[in-house]
Amino acid sequence: MTTIHTSLDEAGIALWQVDVPGHAFNVLTPEFFEDLEKAIDEAAANEAVRGVILTSGKPSGFMAGADVEEILDMQAGGLTPTQGAAWAMANGGVLRKLETCGKPVVAAINGLALGGGLELALACHRRVLLSRRDIAVGLPEVTLGLLPGAGGTQRLARMLGIEKALPLLLKGTRLDPEKAHAAGIVEDLADTEEALLSRAREWLLAGPSAAQPWDVKGYRIPGGAGPLAPHAARSFQAGASQLRARQGRYPAPVAILSAVYEGTQVAMDVGLKIEAKYFGRLIGGKVSGNLVRAFLRQNRARKRDLAAPGYAPMAVGKLGVIGAGMMGAGIANVAAGAGIKVVLLDTSAEAAQRAQDRAAKQRQKEVERGSRSEASAREIVDRITPTAEAGDLGGCDLVIEAVFEDRDIKGAVYKDALAGLAEGGVLASNTSTLSISSLAQGLPDPARFIGMHFFSPVERMPLVEIIAGRETSTATMADAFALAGRLRKTPILVHDSPGFYTSRVFCTYIDEAMAMLREGVSPALIENAAREAGFPAPPLAVTDEVSLDLQKRVIEQAKRDGLDARFLRAHAEPVVEAMNGRGRLGRKTGGGFYTFTDEGKHLWEGLAEMFPQAKVQPSADDVAKRLLYIQALESARCLAEGVIDDEASADLGSVLGIGYPAWTGGALSLISTVGIDAFVADCQRFAQEAGPRFSPDPEAIEAVRAEAARVRKARASKASETA
Repeated sequence: MTTIHTSLDEAGIALWQVDVPGHAFNVLTPEFFEDLEKAIDEAAANEAVRGVILTSGKPSGFMAGADVEEILDMQAGGLTPTQGAAWAMANGGVLRKLETCGKPVVAAINGLALGGGLELALACHRRVLLSRRDIAVGLPEVTLGLLPGAGGTQRLARMLGIEKALPLLLKGTRLDPEKAHAAGIVEDLADTEEALLSRAREWLLAGPSAAQPWDVKGYRIPGGAGPLAPHAARSFQAGASQLRARQGRYPAPVAILSAVYEGTQVAMDVGLKIEAKYFGRLIGGKVSGNLVRAFLRQNRARKRDLAAPGYAPMAVGKLGVIGAGMMGAGIANVAAGAGIKVVLLDTSAEAAQRAQDRAAKQRQKEVERGSRSEASAREIVDRITPTAEAGDLGGCDLVIEAVFEDRDIKGAVYKDALAGLAEGGVLASNTSTLSISSLAQGLPDPARFIGMHFFSPVERMPLVEIIAGRETSTATMADAFALAGRLRKTPILVHDSPGFYTSRVFCTYIDEAMAMLREGVSPALIENAAREAGFPAPPLAVTDEVSLDLQKRVIEQAKRDGLDARFLRAHAEPVVEAMNGRGRLGRKTGGGFYTFTDEGKHLWEGLAEMFPQAKVQPSADDVAKRLLYIQALESARCLAEGVIDDEASADLGSVLGIGYPAWTGGALSLISTVGIDAFVADCQRFAQEAGPRFSPDPEAIEAVRAEAARVRKARASKASETA
């Protein structure tokens, strides 16, 4: 056996140490399942074996779960629901064999146990968990559009009761050791690895039963199961209704409900077949394929290295941040958390100090949640030096400017930044709209100037647009990517263009909503259709948050810059002007498209007078399509124009940066999801109804076809190499 190292002590306690070669973390490979089945058969046949301790031989964790690359390969190969169900039954069958082998097995969980890793532990007869802050257990399959397919829905519901298990399954919650113990997922905690194995061994020596509770005649699920259970109305009827309303485009949550409801009313072996049936439907569907691909792309992007041969990217030891507003303060806080010394410069010492105080409050919340120690929190905050003295920037390896979106203001602060840069240092701008190439004009070394566009709130938003100007060097791009990775952000490379990528695409979203409002489409219909499509914030509401006076300034700046008509947002400008004229600029003025009160917000009644509603309203599906498709089409144009290099950049940028619905896989993946020809046909229809902005440019569509072919070829080549 190559993935499990076995030994047997004089007391008859077998130790199985899992160490899957070729992986930093243990994953559930076909080889592992083969070795596990062999180990089970050998232990069951050996009378000298009293019990088994199953643990990890890797320092990185217990078991990370299924090999996601393997899942994507199967999905890309056209996996059918029947094949997916058979795959789940084969793997789940090995775990079922483990729990019915006649020998008691205890999982000594000495690291992360996620997804299939926790399912493996649940199939053991007892679980002891190492109580360490960096360890978590959970079943996060729902985030990949799947459900636990190796018995997770059935065992967790039988262990904890349906009402306690469902929230963990539906949210993919990760629990720290204390919470996992309190929930009943693990029976014991240990402070050290030695104690972990010792407690597991003591339990086995006590002669425990080798049968799971649900395999004992007369066992009843805590809290009951089926339609007559006291919680049934809350758990299933109301739960399904709420899920369909909130997550109609995501089939996994409803499938989880169905698998638990049906599976817990029958014997375990039948329940496993029911679970596998629903798993097969999900893994063979497009939504899961999109979510799995997006997950892998995000992991790859975090590790992406743009370094040229022979060039080692800069390791930033001292970072300068100019501007202590929300964005600058967030960048400083995240950088300090990554172990970097930060000089936070503002024209006001008080403003800089407030930014450090804000970081202190956020870190204190982590202490209160138990995710960070007091000493660690103080250490992070102390790495930030708030100041109003430009001279404190001296010796910075990289300086990020995060001041107001005005060329003159930015140009003025660059003098201070350049004076403070260490030799060979990099100057970056956090601009979201101004051309990097134009900002670089007049700088002594434009090759060492780059855009690093963070998103607010910086502490939570994972994306950074790395924007290369015309003269930005490859080494500078590599330095920016290295810093983004160190900050645990997901970087995408964008080439300088009006609005870059995310701002350009985001504007099409809010502009399309304003165009529909002007056409007479009900504002409630616009907002509700967006929610149903999966957007986290509907377009009129999000425009109120970013403010309508900002939209006016952006349009005016585009006119001053002499940009092409397509960047002047003519279909939305009348609405922007009308709202500015009424002084309704958004939340900051107490009202925009919405009215804001202490009790909440609601659509402003005056919209009906300003933009009378048409007698005939479009379908909610068409409204949702317009909001989805205009962004996908603009992404295709960005691909054709070379603003972005590939589908992955567009998908990551749209989902992580501007909230494009994750079920689509991203703005370009949506086109493949619905089919290129069907997408083009709908765009042509919308072009006739709404205007030429929907005309599917041949160059853009051809770029999408070529990129889709490239992705398929790369996946096929990888699969061939693996085989």
